[in-house]
Amino acid sequence: MDCTFGGGGHSGAILAKLGKTGRLVAFDQDPDAVKNLPDDERLIFVSHNFRHLQRFLKLEGITAVDGILADLGVSSHQFDEGGRGFSTRFDALLDMRMDTRQTLTAFDVVNTYTEQQLHKLFEQYGEVTNAKTLAKTIVSVRNVASLKTTDGFKNALREIVKGNPNKYFAQVFQALRIEVNDETGALKEMLQQIPSLLKPGGRAAIITFHSLEDRLVKNFFRRGSFDEPEENPFINTETVNELKVITKKPVLPSAAEQQRNPRSRSAKLRVAEKVMLV
Repeated sequence: MDCTFGGGGHSGAILAKLGKTGRLVAFDQDPDAVKNLPDDERLIFVSHNFRHLQRFLKLEGITAVDGILADLGVSSHQFDEGGRGFSTRFDALLDMRMDTRQTLTAFDVVNTYTEQQLHKLFEQYGEVTNAKTLAKTIVSVRNVASLKTTDGFKNALREIVKGNPNKYFAQVFQALRIEVNDETGALKEMLQQIPSLLKPGGRAAIITFHSLEDRLVKNFFRRGSFDEPEENPFINTETVNELKVITKKPVLPSAAEQQRNPRSRSAKLRVAEKVMLV
């Protein structure tokens, strides 16, 4: 399973190794992903979010798989296609929807969320240093300045930018994108389905691009849950974990790869294997 088909690079590499009777199920909620589909009868494409893995596999009569791959980064196409509002480089509507069938946009978030809600999402999802000031400023300017476009949004906030403007707005846009697409919620739902979907010996490989995602994947692979372990010795919260961690530390891109593809710099790959419980 390729949970994030995108430009089809990972799927192409998997299909090149797949036998004639093998099947690859690829998920992607972005309507543009359909343009990248190869002419290969072994590929089953599902135009929905990967949080619905089991539901759509069941429709295909598939109960278990040998491998699950998810690359949680935004595809280069989405960054380079200016009209979707993902990139800080282009002026476009402040949209950021991966699935254009949904209604919530980034403009809705900055225009309707409370100051407390905005503070929380910029702090947690973007690790923005002055998240509180940013939230307060958005609430104060949104009634007098238009935040409908990426340029309008950035211009309204120029005075409070901390450090490098490009890096600052990259963090702000990341936070908005994660919120709009409920990326954290979708990731949790997908991870929770992995143990029951994998065959014994099957592996899950997840590539993350920021610390919040990486922490969720690391904790779930190690303990089968998202919570940090209790320090209280009188509380036994041990859970049964069907996954064995293969990568003790995350696999990072080489210096050569980072130079060739700067967008890979923050990527971390973690792998886990389904084990037989006795």
